[in-house]
Amino acid sequence: MGKDYYAILAVSKDASEDEIKKAYRKLALKWHPDRHQDDKATADGKFKEISEAYEVLSDKSKRQIYDQFGEEGLKGGGAPVAAVPLAAAAADSLVAAAFRFHPSNPEDIFAQLFGGMGGMGGGHGGMGGGHGGGSQFMDVDGGLGGMFGGGGGGGMPQRMQSSSARRPQEVTRKLAVSLEDLYKGCTKKLKVTRRVRGGDGVVRTTEKVLQVDIKPGWKAGTKVRFQKEGDDMGGGAQDLVFVVEQKPHPLFKREGDDLKIEMTLTLDEALCGFKKPLQLLSGKSIFPGQASRMPKYGMPISKSPGSFGALVITYKVQFPESLTLSQKEKIHEALTEH
Repeated sequence: MGKDYYAILAVSKDASEDEIKKAYRKLALKWHPDRHQDDKATADGKFKEISEAYEVLSDKSKRQIYDQFGEEGLKGGGAPVAAVPLAAAAADSLVAAAFRFHPSNPEDIFAQLFGGMGGMGGGHGGMGGGHGGGSQFMDVDGGLGGMFGGGGGGGMPQRMQSSSARRPQEVTRKLAVSLEDLYKGCTKKLKVTRRVRGGDGVVRTTEKVLQVDIKPGWKAGTKVRFQKEGDDMGGGAQDLVFVVEQKPHPLFKREGDDLKIEMTLTLDEALCGFKKPLQLLSGKSIFPGQASRMPKYGMPISKSPGSFGALVITYKVQFPESLTLSQKEKIHEALTEH
């Protein structure tokens, strides 16, 4: 009995092209051998079977022959003679005989649907100094990454890179930015290494410096797109999209356009008042006093120049670990006086 391609992809016999493609994508990602290093042989067999089923069912001509004559008729180059009367099958047998099916390379099929999933590796280096409009420089290494691995030029295996049947798509990479730089704005220069496959089939690497102007008030998740600055392994160059990621700050936490900070007070300061300097992200110092919310001391609002969020202060009172009897009496007297 031949293979049941519908069962392999877990779709019905009247499944649409979109349903077949969706089923293949899900199973191909699940069973790709590079995701099963502990049992690569089993995964390799599953991956080939899934790819073969998709290749047949996604092609109208192959699917028609398979539906009528099964795997044997498809691969044998003709309809099984004993299966149908000759008169009824004559025309269809000629069609089947004209096209003997040989499964394609599974990696080529995978690359056609997932081509260009890699791009610039995640190797961010050398976050230089310079705040408030200063220029910072970092390297972004080339190499396919994304689905199968992180950065540093690793990622998807070389045999996937070799396929020329790729469609360009965007490649996203994180761009770590300090809270100070998101407050003041700055310029970052990114040295990008990209790969280009020439007409002779040889892959060459080139370097280019891209500049990102961080605007005051930008939030985590802001995207900066560079069109056609990614790898071009055939089918067109990819877009590079850098996504801003905010670095943790030792004092301030950001919530929208507001800044939050926790301030520790002694019991004396909590009861009698205090005056402590607090250095803001702008570099200026203020004396917050007893205020818990200070308008216009938060983050700049990028869509409303000249506007700022608020600074929200949470006070944490540090109580003494122990009190003498005399101290307790004095506190009691002070708190109960009228």
